[in-house]
Amino acid sequence: MLPLTTQTIMGLPGLELQGLITLILQFFVAMLRISAFLISSPLLGARWVPLQVRLIISVMLTLIIWQYTTPISVEVLTSHQAIIIVFSEIFIGLSAGLILTIWFSAVLLAGEKVAGSSGLSFAAQVDPNTGAQTPVVSQIFYLFLLVLFTSTDGHLVAIRTLLDSYRILPIGVTPSFEIFISAGIQAAGTMFFAASIIMLPFAIILLLTNISIGIITRSAPSLNLFSIGFPITLIGIFFVLYFSTTSLANSISDLTNASLLNLQDIIARLTNG
Repeated sequence: MLPLTTQTIMGLPGLELQGLITLILQFFVAMLRISAFLISSPLLGARWVPLQVRLIISVMLTLIIWQYTTPISVEVLTSHQAIIIVFSEIFIGLSAGLILTIWFSAVLLAGEKVAGSSGLSFAAQVDPNTGAQTPVVSQIFYLFLLVLFTSTDGHLVAIRTLLDSYRILPIGVTPSFEIFISAGIQAAGTMFFAASIIMLPFAIILLLTNISIGIITRSAPSLNLFSIGFPITLIGIFFVLYFSTTSLANSISDLTNASLLNLQDIIARLTNG
């Protein structure tokens, strides 16, 4: 218990200023990990999610885990150790959110390569998630991923995993930074591999289409390659996008499940780190 002080707020008896400030500081430190995760996570970290919404969610989630955490003493909060604690909490939240973002960037990379190979790269617009110019195919893939991610309660699993990190790694305990660094490198490699798996059917169809166009122009040199090749390629890629919805959903579902399992494995390894 903190020592009571006679200094009150607005002359109200029983409302000690020192105790209130300590409680606010402890709550703020406990909220850092969740806030950093929400800022860097794929869904709630998007630019189209207002900052006020993320702040409210952070406060509500902190209230949930507040009764299960051990508050840091006022002596630690007023010492130089508070800087290390704040940095560690922000690092844990940012790393967890960025690792998920790297995993989910596989669909953006696959969509960009599909659009570039099929001639749809000119159909680009501002991505509300990043604010950059991205092909429409990439945005369709990413929206498809978000729909599958939320419909399977993936966002709830991610938040639950982060809340479990307070039990595995309490506030004030310095994490193993090597675990997050190695997980980030592994996520980057998996991103390229998953993007290759997602775009493989489209690449095969485009290859067969280009071979067919080459045979046609070889047998009939009078035909204009650009006048027939480009429309055939566009029609072919639209047919592939339509008929490969099921396989695309399976690939994206496997990607989201693997990313959540990877996040849970990272949090579990913090105990031994």
